Amino acid sequence: MIAAAVLAVLALACAVGAWRLTSARWPWRAPRTAILLWQSLGVTWGLATTGALFAYALAPYGAGVVHGLSILLTSAEFDVREPHDVIRLCALLSGFTLLTVLVVVLVAAGAQTLRARRRHRMLLKLIARDEPAVPGVRVVDHPGAAAYCLPGLKSEVVISAGTLDLLSQDELDAMLAHEIAHARERHDLVLLPFGALLRALPWSAVVRDAQAAVALLIEMAADDRARRFCSPKRLATALLRFGAATAVPTPHGALGATSGQNVMARVNRLIKPDIDLPAHVRYGILAASAALAVSAPLLWLLPA
Repeated sequence: MIAAAVLAVLALACAVGAWRLTSARWPWRAPRTAILLWQSLGVTWGLATTGALFAYALAPYGAGVVHGLSILLTSAEFDVREPHDVIRLCALLSGFTLLTVLVVVLVAAGAQTLRARRRHRMLLKLIARDEPAVPGVRVVDHPGAAAYCLPGLKSEVVISAGTLDLLSQDELDAMLAHEIAHARERHDLVLLPFGALLRALPWSAVVRDAQAAVALLIEMAADDRARRFCSPKRLATALLRFGAATAVPTPHGALGATSGQNVMARVNRLIKPDIDLPAHVRYGILAASAALAVSAPLLWLLPA
């Protein structure tokens, strides 16, 4: 019972931490660090919530979650005439149901995204062209403003002809640097679990705000990488031009420079950047994230 209580408290702490983190502003000063903390919170919440249900259901075995499940497979003992056993059985079924939903939704979201990207790549082969002015970038003849990255083993950066007419060369270089940052850092893999969790729990305001917060952070992280190779003000003006133009929606499975909300927050951050978090603070957050990520698996392994 102690393991179940500890896991339940850990799950509640992760939920409260996620709720507090959605309204915090320090992540904007260290997007990559904050993204790792978000990932730790998400993984720990899932394992702690399901683990708490399993630990309660398997408490009579006194062997913990992992060993208790192995014992359950060989000698399941539930007496439906006993109220306590009925509660234990409900907890066990709830744990399996939640774990199954989380895994299935994640796999389904990944499969759907891969299918959408495959269809879009086939479409690009038909309608996109190479442009000498922007080598390595696929250009689509469309008057609207579009710039996005199609991630994968062979990532592609796509822009529209309208973007070539809209942006100056410096602004275009800044926008392309942003998209290349998405491709190299595989931000799609960061965002995928949060999108899948939102599908599993669409009624949860915390999950919805968490997905939006992580989406903004990966855009800021791409901005930070891009400004190593371009002027931050040029990227900011490019974002503003996209906001004023008729922008084309980013395709499903792609990452666009102006997709999502809070574009003005990114523009202000590029023009007037905040002071970065001190190194010792960032390292402390990283250490806490690592400790949080291993806490739930350890509690699964330890005997009750």
